[in-house]
Amino acid sequence: MIELGIIQELEVLKKTGNGLYLHPKGSTDQEKVLLPKNQVPEQCQIGDLLSVFIYKDSEDRLIATTQTPLITLHELAVLEVIETSQIGAFLNWGLAKDLLLPFKEQTRRVKKGEHVLVSLYIDKSHRLCATMNVYNYLKPNHPYKKEDHVTGTIYETSKNFGAFVAVDNQYSGLIPKKELVSPLVPGDIVHARITSLREDGKMNLSLREKSYKQIGSDSELIYQELVNHNGFLPLHDKSSPEEIKKVLHLSKASFKRAVGHLLKEKKIELTENGICLIKK
Repeated sequence: MIELGIIQELEVLKKTGNGLYLHPKGSTDQEKVLLPKNQVPEQCQIGDLLSVFIYKDSEDRLIATTQTPLITLHELAVLEVIETSQIGAFLNWGLAKDLLLPFKEQTRRVKKGEHVLVSLYIDKSHRLCATMNVYNYLKPNHPYKKEDHVTGTIYETSKNFGAFVAVDNQYSGLIPKKELVSPLVPGDIVHARITSLREDGKMNLSLREKSYKQIGSDSELIYQELVNHNGFLPLHDKSSPEEIKKVLHLSKASFKRAVGHLLKEKKIELTENGICLIKK
């Protein structure tokens, strides 16, 4: 069976002026697909097996290519937006005919030149298209364990839940709302730590190290902010979490731990109005 959207081995059935006709090895039906003349390997003979990708040409006919696309059916990849039009955006996927990302499959409007995480699917008209709705294409089985560090792409954000991450652009992860200390948008690349693994195989993530490891960098951040603001910051125990996050991009708990560390090192002192550097 000739399958749309995948790389498969097909047998050379016959040669024509337009190229080679290929079919599944041992097939007895009339199913065949054209490999255009400019794609034919040198010294190729009838009966040879060729590894080809199957897609549709500009006239919606099945066509084979020996080129390897940047994405195959139901897989995920980050692709560049080549242009936008009235029907959607066109992406570079390594083949002569660009890949359509329809408007209805965009989770936000994309622009020429940006790179977007997409999956490849077959639409109702039996054409290959891209979608930014990648959740259902993420795999549940991954090789990671708790406390491992991973890299992924933000593909969706939620005010209620946090930021959804495609780890390795393959697996499902979530940075919970409480772990978001600065804004993230779809397309951002993040480096995170696995804080827990759910029974369904999905990962909960944090952009921060464990508190005892993070405290040093948080303390350094506060110290540098003090230096940059003439030795004073108008933040203290009674400051709201929102105020602290706005100024330092830290949670209130992280702020208090870091301040305690700086106090212990006798680098700061607390006043009614905020934090002051101790001048040496």
